[in-house]
Amino acid sequence: MEPATHALMSLALARAAGKRLPRFGTAMIVVCGVSPDLDYASYFGGAAAFLTFHRTALHSILGAALMACAVAGAFCWFDRKHPRDASHAPLGLPAALATCCAGAALHLALDLTNISGVQLFWPFRAGWSSWDIAPCFDPWILAILIAGLLLPHLFRLINEEIGERKKAPVGRGAAIVTLLLLAVYLGVRANLHGRAMGLLLSGEYRGREPLSAGAFSTTLSPWDWRGVVSTDDTIEEVDVPLKQDADFDPDESLTHYKPADSPALEAGRQTPAAQQFLRYARFPLASVTRLEDSYRFELRDLRFPASDTGPENMIVRVDFDSSLRAVRQEIRFASSANP
Repeated sequence: MEPATHALMSLALARAAGKRLPRFGTAMIVVCGVSPDLDYASYFGGAAAFLTFHRTALHSILGAALMACAVAGAFCWFDRKHPRDASHAPLGLPAALATCCAGAALHLALDLTNISGVQLFWPFRAGWSSWDIAPCFDPWILAILIAGLLLPHLFRLINEEIGERKKAPVGRGAAIVTLLLLAVYLGVRANLHGRAMGLLLSGEYRGREPLSAGAFSTTLSPWDWRGVVSTDDTIEEVDVPLKQDADFDPDESLTHYKPADSPALEAGRQTPAAQQFLRYARFPLASVTRLEDSYRFELRDLRFPASDTGPENMIVRVDFDSSLRAVRQEIRFASSANP
């Protein structure tokens, strides 16, 4: 999810907790709910740096726990340096740590829902975890959060205009309802994702049996999914409509043929750039182009459509000389990859 959704979700959680939070509780939840996205700064170091650092250390259980400890310690120090009135108890480290962990855990859970995933068990395991049930930017989630957080203030202003005065905390009930609505929404998306996966794995693609599949959500409609299926010698892209009056036809898929084994293909796969990328890719598709006296190896992940301009969509390009010695290898953002 993008930072705005993380910030609003953290604020909704803090508001739902209400008076149960310790001093600076809202600030701690929001800081820990947003700060893992600091690794997005690696984008400015190029695609290789982005692949290495984005959604790895700060998005792992270990990294998030260490970050929560640091933020909790900083707020405890701040609490001791600033006087408090009688209504606020001193901020203890256990309460601060629990609050910070809640914010960090919420961030990881949200990022697990979308296509990019996270390296949850970094540095002990390099694999990526993803539930694929929601897009990285979901306008429905953002709309529910904005409505749930702003409407109580609007209603309070209206009540004050007509003479009513309430000292109760604003929006706690609405925040709880908002979080419940979001849980239901994501549950519905998870159910639809399971249905899409069932269709993808039960079909035949021009006579080819599926070996593995992935269903990836579009931005707007929870009923429209993009399917990617791997067979023995192809990777298929196919639309998976789930509305009642829509039919799923595996034979309408776009076919990508896997390349035949060759020395150039194997040499490309063994390069450090390709090995790093293969740990990230879900549906890798390689190609080898013979030039005049050299070879060009390219590797992309069909999890992302060719039109995807997001930084998560990357390619590997390796140039070999005539004796298959790598003269250049790089990871590039697909949106900036030149022919």
